[in-house]
Amino acid sequence: MTGYRRNFIAGGSFFFMVNLADRRLQLLTESIDALRTAFRETQRHHPFTIDAIVVLPDHLHTVRPRRGVW
Repeated sequence: MTGYRRNFIAGGSFFFMVNLADRRLQLLTESIDALRTAFRETQRHHPFTIDAIVVLPDHLHTVRPRRGVW
């Protein structure tokens, strides 16, 4: 990733975005139950918190506080 910087500030947050390889597909909203299950199972095995998430048909955005375990 070019230009990637980490700025570790107490109380800071992380933002990440995930895109489908084929942006013409709408898998994230068509399979929202599977996505919820995947997040729930991952969180069960690797506890984390997410302050906000936006799920769009071809990508998602999340904001996660720095506290907690990823």
